[in-house]
Formats: sequence, C-alpha cells, structure tokens
Amino acid sequence: MTEVLVVQGGHRLEGAVKVAGAVNTVLPIMAAAALAADVSVLENVPRCRDVYVMADILRSLGCQVDLTEDGRLAVDARHLSGVHAPVELCGRIRGSYYAAGVLLGRVGRFEVGLPGGDSIGGRPVDFHMKGFTALGAEVGTERGYMVGRARRLRGVEFFVPRRSVGTTINLMLAAVLAQGTTVLRNAALEPEVTDTAVFLNLMGARVRGAGTPTVVVEGVRRLHGARYAVIPDRIEAGTYLVAGAATGGDVEVDALIPEHVTALLSKLAEAGCEVEANTDRVRVRAPRRLRAVDIDTAPFPGFATDLHPPFVALLATADGEAVVRETIYDGRMGYAYELVKMGADIRVDGNTAYVRGVERLTGAVVEALDIRAGAAVVIAGLVAEGETRIRGLEHLDRKYEGLEVKLRALGAEVHRVAEAGAPAPVGA
Repeated sequence: MTEVLVVQGGHRLEGAVKVAGAVNTVLPIMAAAALAADVSVLENVPRCRDVYVMADILRSLGCQVDLTEDGRLAVDARHLSGVHAPVELCGRIRGSYYAAGVLLGRVGRFEVGLPGGDSIGGRPVDFHMKGFTALGAEVGTERGYMVGRARRLRGVEFFVPRRSVGTTINLMLAAVLAQGTTVLRNAALEPEVTDTAVFLNLMGARVRGAGTPTVVVEGVRRLHGARYAVIPDRIEAGTYLVAGAATGGDVEVDALIPEHVTALLSKLAEAGCEVEANTDRVRVRAPRRLRAVDIDTAPFPGFATDLHPPFVALLATADGEAVVRETIYDGRMGYAYELVKMGADIRVDGNTAYVRGVERLTGAVVEALDIRAGAAVVIAGLVAEGETRIRGLEHLDRKYEGLEVKLRALGAEVHRVAEAGAPAPVGA
C-alpha cells in the first residue's frame, strides 16, 4: 500500500495558518549541538522526516536525541563516541554533511556517508572538502563516504564558492573549535546561516558577520550546551501564501519573519495581490485572476529557488505570459511536466520556463518528484477542477509538517489515503 494525497480542487483558501520551525535551520543546529559534551534543547522543531533522519545520524554517533510532541528537541552529546555516520542514513537527506564539520571540529576525524536529498541538479560536496582542507584536514571520498582527519584545525581565510549555504555553515561548524581565526569570504547571506551562528554563539563560540558576505570565526577551546528556538520556515510560509493567492483566497501566515520573504511578497503584489505585512505575520488577499510576472531565482535576499515551482503553479492560471529563470539548480524543471498533465501551458528550455496562463487546470494523477515539485502539484490541485491524486508523498513529508492538516484548516478539501498497486516513487 502506498499513500497518496487526494485533492478536490476549486476551493478558495481563507483563514490563518502558523508555520513550523525552519527545517533548513534545524538540521545544522542539531548537528552543532553535538560540538559540546553537554545537553542542548531546541524549540520550535518541526516533526518531519529530515529531522527524524538527522536525529538517527546523531544517535549513530553516540548522542541521545529526544523529540517531544510540542516541538522540543534535546540533544545530549556528552557520550558522543563514534565518527562513522552510515551511508544508509546520510544518503536520505542533504544536510547529513553537517556531521562531517562537527566531527572534524570536535574529534578531528570523520567518516560520513555521502549526502542524498532531491535530484534537482548538481550540489557537489567539493566545496566542503576544499574548505576542510584549507583548515588543515586531510580529506577524501572512499566507498561512498566522505572521510577526513586532522591533528589540529587552524584558522584560515577561505573564499566560499557560489556563496554556498551548506559550505558556509559547515565551515563555521568546523572552525569554531579551531586554533586561530577563520575568515569566510563570499559567505552565504541566508537566514539559516545567521540562525546557526546565533546558536553557536549561545554555546560559547565567537562568530561575527553572519548574514553578511564576510563571516569571522574566532576559535575557542570548548563549547557548552544552549537552549534556543529556531526561526520560522520561510519556504513553508511562502508555500501557503502562494497557495492562497493561486486560489484567489485570503490567507494570513503567522509566526514568520516577513523580511525573510520580501522578494516573494514583491512578486505577489506585482501579480495583483494585496499584501499586508506586520511584525510576525503576513496577509495576502488575491483577486479572482492574477497577472503573469517574470521571475529570476537568486540567493537570498533574492527570489528563493525553493519557491520557484510553487509560484509557477500559480502562474499556470494567471493572465498573460511569464518567464521564469532558474539560476541556482540545473535540474529543477521536472515538475513542469507534471503541471502540463493538468493542462498547464509550460515550455521548458534549459533552465527557463515559459508559462502561458490557461483558463483552468484539470485534476490528474501526478507525482511529487521532489519536495518543492510536490508543493507545486499540491497548489495546482487546489486550483484545478476535479480530483488530483498526488504520489511521492515521502518527498513532501521531508520538510512539510502536517501539510494536509494546515490546508484543511484554510478550507481545502485534501486527504491522505492508501492506494494499492501504485508505482514506486521516482528515485526510490
């Protein structure tokens, strides 16, 4: 039996929804907690698959990890003893590579399975390995594992290729216990970087400049546990705002940081929505028919690549033609063909999608090819006439906590059901 999401389209979304903590922040902060032979407590932690996998990775290293129903997670790293993170776990999520930076910083050695995650284009670990080498480690790959060792890490100046978020964070994790000062040039500006730095500083680290192109890490001798509430998930927030707009609805998203979705809000306003942003909430009211707008994805504070597929689902029934250019990942466009099954008029040329709005979409059987592709077909299903059946829910479950529950609270008719004889998900 395979679970599918059944969506009955045509319902205008209306009401308020609260977003969970940011998965892309929780993962490195969970790993960071293992830098101290102590106990750390995290709050606002989403109950989703990536978090469960990271917890299992930390357990494989000797940590005790407990997650409660109310989103509180405790990491007890006093008995961390292992350096081997199995590929069976690491291959299931992208953020598993943070275990390498933590182990290198704390014990000077790691053997971490190569990371997995969505198949949305090249995301090599080369940048991480080059950074570890610059810090004084000997690194390589063997039998599907990243391996490395160092007697003592030493501060260095390093240029972060492509302003990589993962590389910026991983080098921060490794450098906080290194000897001397590390300077990361061309560092990523994403909120997830800043949030991880705040947590590290609460543990006793000395990190300055997070959120700017230059991050300075002064090594310290030891860290201690800390208590911290992670920031709201800006991509989850954006998904619900886009869903509300696509259905001509009136949706308020609470417990978010509006500055983290500024580029999205600008495009929603350009498309014809009324946007109202307060200290910790955003309300979007949409007309019955939106206007087409062009989008170029970009690193933060630009338009987030993870909101590109959901926004194209919105554009599929907007008036006019839109051009959407993907500048971050070279394999992100697979979702477009799922939307075409529902009647969308989308032409893909390389990393550019040309979207001509149609009068309506119709329900179909479609696949969530990856996390954000899944969000796109869900939104299309909300807009479409008739029933849409969505397979591949294991992707959505990786980073969306209670997706169908929250959508139903906004008036959607969506249910998870068991389906016998469904084909195996792509990439399974």
